[in-house]
Amino acid sequence: MIVLRPAAERGHTDLGWLDSRHTFSFGDYHDPGQMGFSHLRVINDDRVRPAKGFATHGHRDMEILSYVLEGSLQHRDSMGTGSVIRPGDVQRMTAGTGVTHSEFNPSKNEPVRFLQIWIVPERTGLKPGYEQKQFSESEREGRLRLVASPDGRDGSVRIHQDASVFIALLGPRRKVAHAIPPGRVAWVQVARGAVLLNGTPLAEGDGAAISQEKGVEISGPTDGPAAEVLLFDLA
Repeated sequence: MIVLRPAAERGHTDLGWLDSRHTFSFGDYHDPGQMGFSHLRVINDDRVRPAKGFATHGHRDMEILSYVLEGSLQHRDSMGTGSVIRPGDVQRMTAGTGVTHSEFNPSKNEPVRFLQIWIVPERTGLKPGYEQKQFSESEREGRLRLVASPDGRDGSVRIHQDASVFIALLGPRRKVAHAIPPGRVAWVQVARGAVLLNGTPLAEGDGAAISQEKGVEISGPTDGPAAEVLLFDLA
């Protein structure tokens, strides 16, 4: 069964400096029917204007992934971590017992667009932690590249939950397939472009909840720029 979550039906926050689209309930956007999927709790598609950003704020008991699509994002936190996240980088922050951080667009001219993803951890009270890794375009082209997993395999960042996150860049007529073992589910999120999911068209910003399926096949566009897709394999 595939249940679509169209981009146009997502929640929307516009603060002038921030334009954010919420796949699931977040902040002032609340929809009892969209509280997450399995352990996946938040997918926000954020666009931040130049020289603007999120002031220092706190989180706890959440695995937070950030994935930059365009521009760059400067990160600082109470663990002493300071970094700049660029396209292809995956950042994992374990909020655990509590962490504060800020996120800022360091450019004076270019906006930044990034996906903010929250995954509920396997348990509360974890020690806060940070990890950041780069996954080149060649690693993501025409294949589902594992970028986050519970055991950090294949060079992925480690998250504290039975969930695996994959990213693929699909040029014209390129296809990828992923098997879904019995008892597991999956979520597909189109970050850019348009794809076919088991023959069903998905546009940029669309998501899909997949359950009781043996697997999925994702096909790139017939022509034009490559599409970028995230796949979440969830218990």
